[in-house]
Amino acid sequence: MPSTSLTTLAGQIAEQLTSRRQTVAVAETSSGGLISAALLSVPGASAYYRGGTVTYTRDGVAALFSGATDMEPGDRGACEPYARYLAASVAAKLGTDWSVSEAGAAGPSGNRYGDPAGHTWVAVAGPDGYLRAEHLLTGSDDREANMESFAAAALSALLTSLTAA
Repeated sequence: MPSTSLTTLAGQIAEQLTSRRQTVAVAETSSGGLISAALLSVPGASAYYRGGTVTYTRDGVAALFSGATDMEPGDRGACEPYARYLAASVAAKLGTDWSVSEAGAAGPSGNRYGDPAGHTWVAVAGPDGYLRAEHLLTGSDDREANMESFAAAALSALLTSLTAA
């Protein structure tokens, strides 16, 4: 089960989406499903949650999202263009108003691109072409703590976007 801090954020997101009658989709990598688990922990999640993916490799992303948008995923994973691509693609595939994505390196070591453990990008896509991304660097090699931090960053970015909309 997701932590109380994640489910609290998810509850606030649920209130925003439900009151607007809007929907969300999730595309995550190194948070391993924690973003979706938090959103689904709120009773009545079927009113706003349309689906999500945990794609841990570029091959998985290509199989699920190829052709979903005209965006390019960038030259590698765990970077800003890749996170933006994931957010836009999952929203397009599932036909949602909003989406959130996460792409990083949980640890205990860095990724093959040279990024350290604790590095991730999160992105939010929304109505009218809204698309924003944020970088997080925890400075830790604690895999579980990083996964939790990545999910919290993604949910916080989504909540901030919803609140500002």
